Amino acid sequence: MSSPSAPPGGARARARLEVTAAIKEAARRQLAAGGAAQLSLRAVARELGMVSSALYRYFPSRDDLLTALITDAYDSLGEAAETAHAEVADAAPPHRWTTVCEAVRRWALAHPHEYALIYGTPVPGYRAPLTTLPAASRVGLLLIGVARDAHRRGQLAAPPLPAGLRAEAARLAADLAPDLPPATVTALVAAWAQLYGLVGFELFGQFDRMVEDREPFFRHATARLAEGVGLRAGTV
Repeated sequence: MSSPSAPPGGARARARLEVTAAIKEAARRQLAAGGAAQLSLRAVARELGMVSSALYRYFPSRDDLLTALITDAYDSLGEAAETAHAEVADAAPPHRWTTVCEAVRRWALAHPHEYALIYGTPVPGYRAPLTTLPAASRVGLLLIGVARDAHRRGQLAAPPLPAGLRAEAARLAADLAPDLPPATVTALVAAWAQLYGLVGFELFGQFDRMVEDREPFFRHATARLAEGVGLRAGTV
């Protein structure tokens, strides 16, 4: 009995995936060499030996290519964080929190140019479309999930909330995690920003000649962020 034939367009689809991957890889080399602002479709086409018109069939504009690179970077970061968290999913909330944070730092140190693309200087004239949001949300949703599990287990103590922030806290909670106390959601947003600030300071040189033993410093700082959110060890 003969083997089933490949689906129509199968070889063509595979070829398109291969060319798309090659284009993105060449674009990442451009990011490393000159940053996102210098990304050029013509330069990518030249490196790959393609005519520009052929490349435009894959990415009609520089912004389309940037969006693909940004989505890939967010997904790669999210996958790294989720994989690390899966290994400690039954641990106490503070340990799960710091594990996610440490995975973010490791990924950033291993992919500095991609981290700069998503959390560095904005690219002039470019605005990321809403299609990037699911990928961009993966780490944040993971941290919200840690807080949500802690809340369900009685291992979450909502932090103090100033009266003047209550309306904004209620709005944030309604948008991001209605099942969590507004004070917790507000603290989560602040901790999320501080996490990327810590990583960015290390990656972009602001800790040079200041913080030398950076791994334990980072672990301590992110443990304090967990405390600020209200995560408690308790019993699992």
